Amino acid sequence: MLILIWLTAAGIGGPYFGKVNEVSSNDQTAYLPESAEATRVQELQDQFTDSDGIPAVVLFVADQELTEEQLTELGDLLESLPELEYIEDEVSPPIPSDDGLAVQAFVPINSDADIGTVVATLGDELRASAPDGVILYVTGPAGFSADLGEAFAGIDGLLLGVALVAVFIILIIVYRSFLLPIAVLSTSMFALCAALLTVWWLARWEIILLSGQTQGILFILVIGAATDYSLLLVARYREELRIHEDKWSAIWGAIKGAVEPILASGSTVIAGLLMLLLSDLKSNSTLGPVASIGIVFAMLSALTLLPAILFAFGRTAFWPKRIKYDPETVATEHGIPSQGIWPKIARMIQKRPRVIWSVTTLALLAGVAFIPQLKADGVAQSELVLGASEARDGQEALGEHFPGGSGSPIQVIANEEELDDVANVMLDQSAIEDVSISSQDSPSGTAPVTEDGIQAFGPPGTPAPEPTVVDGTVLLQGTMSVPADSTDASQTVRDMRDIFADAAPSAMVGGVTATDVDTIDASIQDRNVIIPIILAVILVILMILLRSIVAPVLLITTTVISFGTAMGVSALVFNHLFDFPGADPAVPLYGFVFLVALGIDYNIFLMTRVREESLKHGTRQGVLRGLTVTGGVITSAGVVLAATFAALSVIPILFLVQLAFIVAFGVLLDTFIVRSLLVPALTYDIGRAIWWPAKLSRKPGKHEQRTAAQ
Repeated sequence: MLILIWLTAAGIGGPYFGKVNEVSSNDQTAYLPESAEATRVQELQDQFTDSDGIPAVVLFVADQELTEEQLTELGDLLESLPELEYIEDEVSPPIPSDDGLAVQAFVPINSDADIGTVVATLGDELRASAPDGVILYVTGPAGFSADLGEAFAGIDGLLLGVALVAVFIILIIVYRSFLLPIAVLSTSMFALCAALLTVWWLARWEIILLSGQTQGILFILVIGAATDYSLLLVARYREELRIHEDKWSAIWGAIKGAVEPILASGSTVIAGLLMLLLSDLKSNSTLGPVASIGIVFAMLSALTLLPAILFAFGRTAFWPKRIKYDPETVATEHGIPSQGIWPKIARMIQKRPRVIWSVTTLALLAGVAFIPQLKADGVAQSELVLGASEARDGQEALGEHFPGGSGSPIQVIANEEELDDVANVMLDQSAIEDVSISSQDSPSGTAPVTEDGIQAFGPPGTPAPEPTVVDGTVLLQGTMSVPADSTDASQTVRDMRDIFADAAPSAMVGGVTATDVDTIDASIQDRNVIIPIILAVILVILMILLRSIVAPVLLITTTVISFGTAMGVSALVFNHLFDFPGADPAVPLYGFVFLVALGIDYNIFLMTRVREESLKHGTRQGVLRGLTVTGGVITSAGVVLAATFAALSVIPILFLVQLAFIVAFGVLLDTFIVRSLLVPALTYDIGRAIWWPAKLSRKPGKHEQRTAAQ
């Protein structure tokens, strides 16, 4: 019955993989807090224009000065563009450059359209009809949106395929079985189908926001988490098959042994993710519930679907291996096995615990020292997409012939009474090349502003156009001489806001650059607020789970050090190996959420087993036995999770590639250093006091009591 229920969910949810773009958006403004200036300007801007289209900047570049005939031909070509679907009527006339080598035009694209498809169609249409010797670029906000859409297009196919193949290969190596990898991957995929179905409808009902970035993280997180939980359950099932002859008793024993660490692990991850709801940025806050839904289904599938599959297979699940029923041998097994890598590590920790934890801590802290080299203060929009980018090439060509900010002006909305003050402030900015004001009486809908006021159109003596006034406010636009996503442009926005605070308090600055500025500021604030809260919440969960104060503090401390090492090493790799231009401020936040929440997972798997063994054999023996028993399965889980997150790097988005490296490297660091050496050595060295103030910190285990009595 359980298998049938999950099959039904997968059958319904599977087709939604190709429909996610119907309910997702990559528009940065949509994710800003409502209180942000850029958001308020965006909302008010629609009142000053009949078009709410996304502007594409069409750039024609020639090697020789364009002739009058070519300019006329380009003008006719642009006039015909509104005939294309989703191209709005407000296409600007051709605007020649001062050097005569280029022409630009602004083409608004309907916001309801598939921007990538329309931009591609627009480019094909113009290239087919452009004069000989003229190169065409489609850039501007619409061009960059199209690049992002194309980059995210591989999520449904390429990302999912790479992740599943990587996990399947690892599972084959781990189990040396054909059936178990299929069972585990089925568990992961069915969980993902159910999660995607839920998330899709929540996005459709506008309860949550969904972006390509969030979608990619959801895919990877569900596959990685469900596989990890499945590995833990399968390991328990293998143990129970040696003790119980019938498969029902074995599977029930496996569930009882795995349910606590799986629920504790999932709850920790969910708690960390839900703290993102405190974020001002909707791109962060919406990831919390979306990813939490994925973790819920990962836990459900691992605790319901996988047991049902294993029960159906019985001992055949491990074919061609056979797990023998041998309770007498299990009952007589004492101490640590003599062979195997994990028994060797356990004996090494037993001999020199203090040396091991001291050396590993110093090595990790050496990596932490490089954190200041991480440049996580934002990157230009043109750098978001890795590899070839027509929009980026077009932006560079645009800057060679026109003001760099063409097509992405600074927008200022202010009270009509403060019009002159606002215009003067904008004209005083060295990065702003020209300023215009919204006017219904001018041919282009705007009138240029000079030091003498609004410049009139037409013959000398013609009255200056009246500004468009909406509810006592006016809209001014400033074209910058620098690219809209440059550091100079961002500083210009910040300078103007500081000046307006005194000179024109009603003025609000918006536009592409202001959106970037507000996004970066909100991201930095989120990082500073959310990280401490996540630590506190996870600490409380660990205290409840382990019934201790010392152990949770130790686990949190080691995980934070591990995170710091991952960030420090990442800074070196990003700066000196990959030569990345920087990083988004959200990269450390996302890295922290996943590394701390997921890194704690492996410590939970280890320490819950150590506690179980400590109740029987005492703390120090419990550490050694717990490490030996869980070493293989936790290492396999860590390698699987690292491989799934590494798969994010196939999507050519700077943010996802950086996140992929940070999380994959950090998980491997947690798996092979922190959980395998540092935590066991520290716990062994501290001894019973690790469980303080629980009773276990004051009394020996049952095995120790029996030994003492004898």
